[in-house]
Amino acid sequence: MKSKFLLILMLPIFFACNNSTKVESEPIEGSVTAQVPGNYGAVVEEVEVLSISQMYDELASKGEFEGKVIGQIKEVCSKKGCWMTLDLPNGETMRVTFKDYGFFVPLTSQGYPVIIEGIATKSETDVATLKHYAEDAGKSKEEIDAITAPKLEYAFEAVGVIIKENA
Repeated sequence: MKSKFLLILMLPIFFACNNSTKVESEPIEGSVTAQVPGNYGAVVEEVEVLSISQMYDELASKGEFEGKVIGQIKEVCSKKGCWMTLDLPNGETMRVTFKDYGFFVPLTSQGYPVIIEGIATKSETDVATLKHYAEDAGKSKEEIDAITAPKLEYAFEAVGVIIKENA
């Protein structure tokens, strides 16, 4: 009796957590990653999209970039898809977060081509935040403990994301 009561109490929580992403495309039947391609967050139109190199050059010269960029997802937050990274031309990665945590991307979206829209900035990330990101990425305790200094990073706050079919 107690277990049925507990189950009834937990159902609303399950459904509330289950609706954290907005996908506007139909899944492809029979595909293991069928729900990855699609639009997440605000609808992004595929016009005036720059390459990562073009964005990086503007970011380096102006300190900020606003617009759309095409790239490939390198890494995704392993806990709930609340951030992802893209490779930059300088060999570093850029962390992409989602405005007001209003949406997330699928945990299985690593390696997919992506178009992101929003604002990119250069900033210094403190040690506590770097350790938090490392935990989210599933890094070992040794790797997390090795983080001892802040880091100049490139960040992108996306209002919308299109994850395209994996070529």
